[in-house]
Amino acid sequence: MAKAWSLKSRPSGMPASVNFELIDQPYQPLKDGEIRVTNSWLSVDPYMRGRMNDVKSYAEPFQLGEPMQGGAVGVVTESRADNFAIGDKVLHMLGWRDEAVVPVAGAQKIPENGLPIQTFLHSLGLTGATAYFGLLHTASAKAGDIVFVSAAAGAVGSAVVQIAKAKGMTVIGSAGGLEKCAWVKELGADACVDYKAGPVLPQLMAAAPKGIDVYFDNVGGEHLDAAYATARLHARFAICGMIDAYNHGEPMSFKYFIRTIPARIRSTGFLFTDFLPQMGEFMADAGALVATGKLKARETVFQGLESAPDAFLGLFTGANTGKMLVKI
Repeated sequence: MAKAWSLKSRPSGMPASVNFELIDQPYQPLKDGEIRVTNSWLSVDPYMRGRMNDVKSYAEPFQLGEPMQGGAVGVVTESRADNFAIGDKVLHMLGWRDEAVVPVAGAQKIPENGLPIQTFLHSLGLTGATAYFGLLHTASAKAGDIVFVSAAAGAVGSAVVQIAKAKGMTVIGSAGGLEKCAWVKELGADACVDYKAGPVLPQLMAAAPKGIDVYFDNVGGEHLDAAYATARLHARFAICGMIDAYNHGEPMSFKYFIRTIPARIRSTGFLFTDFLPQMGEFMADAGALVATGKLKARETVFQGLESAPDAFLGLFTGANTGKMLVKI
């Protein structure tokens, strides 16, 4: 019988294994316009933490006792849709399970381009597109800009580093520990702040003595404070995530927020879905970067459906370098 992970109870603070339960999925016959997909790879992402709270947000909260959702890629094993055949590879959002019945409106056929199927969960998927649109559209980053990227060793951050370098920018990343910082520099970053080695602000000031033009925020907290403190005139911030605040309710300090006025800082939150009409642009541009080796991803892989909660929890303890994935 097919299996799926559900939310057994809503976490308070940091989630734990007891909040998850592996449940059976009864057999579901296909209706017209549906496909059955055997999942091969699952994505776990920080935004899923917000869906564990029963509050109104940009994504519906997970329902207790029901299969959770997230990005997944797999192979069609049964079809009642004219444009999908058995054996087709697809991307969809019914992850956290080993098998899914997917309406064709929620499935994207993956082209046969020789790339590993899981590439469409990172470089050519949600995380790559989030990096691309956040940097180039939300932050209006351009050649010559000095860009600061937090969580630069993560899935989105590592893509931002590479896209920014490919577009002619100076890039300063931030990551935790010497090994991760070394990898960020391998990706092309001009410098890397090691937030585990000491406070962020003095390290950022040393790496960017002239200040920063763009900040791509995945973290919030101390990193956001440092970005406000070092922002140059008309700096642009793309606010993608604030993982520092996901598991506790303490207010952020915004110690240097007052610099928004004299520096005329533009700070804009965004979602990947804001740019769905422009996905053709992303696939063409990012596809070329992948093909030429200018956009690469490192994968941290957990094995088996049973490991999905551990993979997710690892996102909050720095267990991943690059994209966190679960291989079914």
